[in-house]
Amino acid sequence: MEEVTGSGGGLDGCRAAIDLANSLDPRDHDGEPLALAQGRMAEEWVMRLAPDASDALRMAARAHHLRRWELPRSAYPEGRAGYLRWRRAQRQRHARDLAAIAEDSGLDGSVAVRAAEIVSKQQLGSDPEVQTFEDAVSLTFVVTELEPVAARLGDDTKTAAIVAKTLTKMSDAGREQARALAVSGRLDDHSRRILAEAATMIAGQ
Repeated sequence: MEEVTGSGGGLDGCRAAIDLANSLDPRDHDGEPLALAQGRMAEEWVMRLAPDASDALRMAARAHHLRRWELPRSAYPEGRAGYLRWRRAQRQRHARDLAAIAEDSGLDGSVAVRAAEIVSKQQLGSDPEVQTFEDAVSLTFVVTELEPVAARLGDDTKTAAIVAKTLTKMSDAGREQARALAVSGRLDDHSRRILAEAATMIAGQ
């Protein structure tokens, strides 16, 4: 997918500020700071899924992992309850930081408010833009984090179960893109096998 470009000064400035913040991520994906790569990729997925996507949706996707490394998972207790607290805190931070960047960049106020709402995943399952956001960030996860997660867990079945949960939150259009990834050259053989196993898991539900 090609790099998308902005439609106005406020949008361009907001995107540049998000990218500048994410360029400080010490983690790496193919020689690029991870959060920077993920923001770019998520906005590209949004434009593939919804070519007429709003500015708010595009900026939400660009900022979906805004400064994420600053609040590591290890800051919260082990177990599902700790994980859910961490995820909730991350969404709140992303929304707050995005709102501040948008204001500083001169992005229209209503666009900034809506982008923060989307990042917070309010009304997932009933709001089409939030669903497109979920699809885009899930596809980005598959491309950028599936293999590292599999390596960390050391258990392909457990990893496939995690991916299956991700797939169940996606729309039909999002899952279609995931199926295309499973046969594409963007993933290594190991990741493709895990993704295929995850798809089989949800097909049997």
